[in-house]
Amino acid sequence: MGELLVDEGLVPQLIISSTAKRARKTAELLTDACRFDGETRLEGSFYQAGPTAYIRVLQAVSDDHDRVMVVGHNPGLEILLEVLAGQTAWLPSGALAQIHLPIDAWADLREYAGGTLVALWEPKKLPPSGEDGGDTVGSGR
Repeated sequence: MGELLVDEGLVPQLIISSTAKRARKTAELLTDACRFDGETRLEGSFYQAGPTAYIRVLQAVSDDHDRVMVVGHNPGLEILLEVLAGQTAWLPSGALAQIHLPIDAWADLREYAGGTLVALWEPKKLPPSGEDGGDTVGSGR
């Protein structure tokens, strides 16, 4: 998935990952594979969280970051996808969803913000390139 981020021009400027071991490992694998040189933040509130917890953390992101990746857990991320983009989708381990959000500032992010699901990639539908890990959702303003 890290290679995909590079190929698609989607290397994030910030990664926010759950503190859970599998999610942290996923974030580490991604940072290595996409040559990420930005900041990775660990967020304990993502474990067993609903969409409100993810949104609250994203609202506090600096507007210097246009591309943010969230590494977390289901069912919270699947519900977050539905809440932000109005799309229902299964996110298997290691899946990557690209969401475009119609906001000017992260603080403006709200549930049912009218985002658009731009793309959804599943590791098992891509050529093999490594281990599966936690689920990921990438957001961009």
